[in-house]
Amino acid sequence: MFTGIIEGLGTVVGIRPSGLGRRLTIDADFDLGDTKIGDSLCVSGACLTVVVVELRRFQADVSPETLDKTIFPETKVGDRVNIERALMLTGRLDGHLVSGHVDCIGTIKDRKALGNATIITIEVPVTHHSYIIEKGSIAVDGISLTVNHCVSTRFDVSIIPYTGMLTTISQKKVGDRVNVETDMIRDSINKRADPAAARQKMVDYAPLKRIASTAEIAHAVLYLASYEARFITGTSLAIDGGSTAGK
Repeated sequence: MFTGIIEGLGTVVGIRPSGLGRRLTIDADFDLGDTKIGDSLCVSGACLTVVVVELRRFQADVSPETLDKTIFPETKVGDRVNIERALMLTGRLDGHLVSGHVDCIGTIKDRKALGNATIITIEVPVTHHSYIIEKGSIAVDGISLTVNHCVSTRFDVSIIPYTGMLTTISQKKVGDRVNVETDMIRDSINKRADPAAARQKMVDYAPLKRIASTAEIAHAVLYLASYEARFITGTSLAIDGGSTAGK
């Protein structure tokens, strides 16, 4: 889990095939602290797992699914990326909750100066515009931003000088594409309002695609049932020793 508050930039210094995916080598501009193999880093909005780390240089694998959902196929050696380490539960949540699971790719349609800010207009696929609301939160290339206005499939965000200076957003031009993650709270509300969509989401739950044991079958069924229970007031189910209650 992340906050959308970018810690610093990095430079892509290597790209090579890794099965059907790719492996990125990135040099961070800042000290990665105690980052170790297996840790998660948010790289321009996508949660990636560190597989090699040496001082400020790290490597991360990009899966075929991530390549399909992000702008990483367009990434070149020399490109700059936004980097954020995972949120610590003892820290402040200065941005908003960001999962690092990119929902869609947006396209910059306009940018203009307004006072001390730059207003950027981004267009998203029609399948995702309903998850974006005015004054709601959104992550663009991993940056936590507030939606100023949204009309149909387009929305505006304001970039203050500080954000522009510390992230890649100031380098983006009209026509460039960006990773977009909508607000997970709004996403959850939409799914509650549309149980059919929620059920379809659960059908895609990973264990159902690779059932290997009776235990996995039982867990998957309980997982689906618990999600349905969220739409029934007062319903509660226990999964792995925890209680899931409908609201």
